[in-house]
Amino acid sequence: MLSLSNQELIRYSRQLLLPEIDENAQLKLKAARVLIIGLGGLGSPAAFYLAASGVGQLTLVDHDEVELSNLQRQILYKISHIGQNKSKAAGKTLQALNNQVSLSTISEKLDEQNAKALIENCDLVLDCSDNFKTRYLVNRLAKLFAKPLVSGAAMGWQGQLCIVDNKDDNAPCYECLFANQGASSAQNCDTLGVISPLLGVIGAQQAIAAILLLMGEDNLPQFLQFDARSFKQSAFAFALSKTCTVCNKC
Repeated sequence: MLSLSNQELIRYSRQLLLPEIDENAQLKLKAARVLIIGLGGLGSPAAFYLAASGVGQLTLVDHDEVELSNLQRQILYKISHIGQNKSKAAGKTLQALNNQVSLSTISEKLDEQNAKALIENCDLVLDCSDNFKTRYLVNRLAKLFAKPLVSGAAMGWQGQLCIVDNKDDNAPCYECLFANQGASSAQNCDTLGVISPLLGVIGAQQAIAAILLLMGEDNLPQFLQFDARSFKQSAFAFALSKTCTVCNKC
């Protein structure tokens, strides 16, 4: 039977002081399997906070290598990590942070085949990728396997968060909000730029949304927008789209 050790009770003591997070809630986090796709600017803070919060199993997916230009915003990495695979370097950092969390690192590029196996065998998906092709693939498979999905994006000074509870058959998906029209994968931080702390804000919000979903919260906003220059944030709901190719197939 799963339980919290004395060391874990001390480690998570500040969390356990919250009335919403009792020992049973912490055990839910300990038992959870979260898949994080993309260990860049969003995946770095999201993974860091989920590991720190005691999510029991994290699977980290990224085929890229750490470059000097990454260090402006991808806080999992140091100069000594340059040239290393991101998922493996991230795994080292997170293991040093919390050695009670089980980590799996996948250094392959995400495709239809490996994505199916990874998403089917997790409890929740965090899409922290930086291209539309991956987002639409992950969204479709998360819908297919009824896995909650938290998708983040950030460019320039603007950040977005999309929360989809696929356990509800009537819940809309990412493609209901953003129709797949073959958007260019070149539109990302590498081509348009981004202010570093914005990625921390959105990545941290992804981690919070994941924790709430894992604890059983079902009253989360569906879509959030954040403007880092004005500090304005808005949230709204969206509905199933009759033209969504994902929802109309599932």
